[in-house]
Amino acid sequence: MKYAAILAALAVGAAVTAASAADGNGPGRMAERLKAADTNADGLISRAEAAALPKLAEHFDAIDTNKDGQLSADELRAAHAAHGKGHRGGMFKNADANGDGKVSQQEYIAKALERFQRLDTNGDGFLTPEEARAGRHGHGPK
Repeated sequence: MKYAAILAALAVGAAVTAASAADGNGPGRMAERLKAADTNADGLISRAEAAALPKLAEHFDAIDTNKDGQLSADELRAAHAAHGKGHRGGMFKNADANGDGKVSQQEYIAKALERFQRLDTNGDGFLTPEEARAGRHGHGPK
């Protein structure tokens, strides 16, 4: 049962990510696509309206947590947030300091340097096998 819930959460996350990444567009474009899909402008996405966004339609039932046949902004946000807490996307989003949907070399290096400094517990500018091992197992400082 626990594994089924995890798989469902991953599927929802994949649907939200796939929907927002469709046609190479980011979250702003996805908001526009959701607004356009809401043909009756009631602020909800019905199953029929979701058909315009195939990945969203594919995971409609998992996202529709109150089972009313409509996707509210809260349900969509919750699905997106649940995905962000998963292993996919979280690290990327964290490294994307300016939020432009891309990780530059400078952003990547900055995150790598942060991690190095976190692992270098004695601050000597070198990592020992013990410091690296402690960091890998989550025992180093955060």
